[in-house]
Amino acid sequence: MSNNIIVAIDGYSSCGKSTLAKALAKKLHFIYVDSGAMYRAVALYFLRNNVDMADHAHVEEALKNIHLNFHSRDYESHITLNDEEVSEEIRQMPVSEKVSAVAALKEVRREMVKQQQRMGKSKNIVMDGRDIGTAVFPTAPVKLFMTADPKIRAERRYKEIHIKEPDVTLEEVFESLAHRDYADTTRLESPLVRADDAIILDNTELTPEEQLQFALDRVEPLLKS
Repeated sequence: MSNNIIVAIDGYSSCGKSTLAKALAKKLHFIYVDSGAMYRAVALYFLRNNVDMADHAHVEEALKNIHLNFHSRDYESHITLNDEEVSEEIRQMPVSEKVSAVAALKEVRREMVKQQQRMGKSKNIVMDGRDIGTAVFPTAPVKLFMTADPKIRAERRYKEIHIKEPDVTLEEVFESLAHRDYADTTRLESPLVRADDAIILDNTELTPEEQLQFALDRVEPLLKS
């Protein structure tokens, strides 16, 4: 097997990036890194500690107090924030509504990119996010850019959070995703864009098995070289 293969998966929110990334990592026995969870954990810390995002000094000081770690069980990625398991809490609506603004901060992105790049120096990894193929690993041999119909994405997200947040409506989720898309694609620091050499994967009508095979067809030739 080739050494240090990096698969970069970027795309819009609720396109199933993490579902594909985890399945691909499991199939190939690669390490899965959930970059989005890192930004969500930072957003959670900012919410809990009332960090003034307009105050750059306050943001820089807060980042010094944020320690993130991953651990894996059955290829499910779990994240700790200062040794506290927060994998569930970071998926709730308050964090979802905050994370784009937090991720747009250059101080936050630069710190997270440093951590992500360290993870990819000596291991075969699959990493999903919004700037993996453009800012974090611009020379990754495999880059996928995922998209899907906005209505389908909202329905998928609604099904995920409705069980834990029964009062949330589909309309609220749709609006939240639209806001997230706008924030992600228009931010100044590492905006969400498709890398020139990224392969588009529109999974609006694909099953999880079909999108996994799509990705495998792009990665497996590298394993034979």
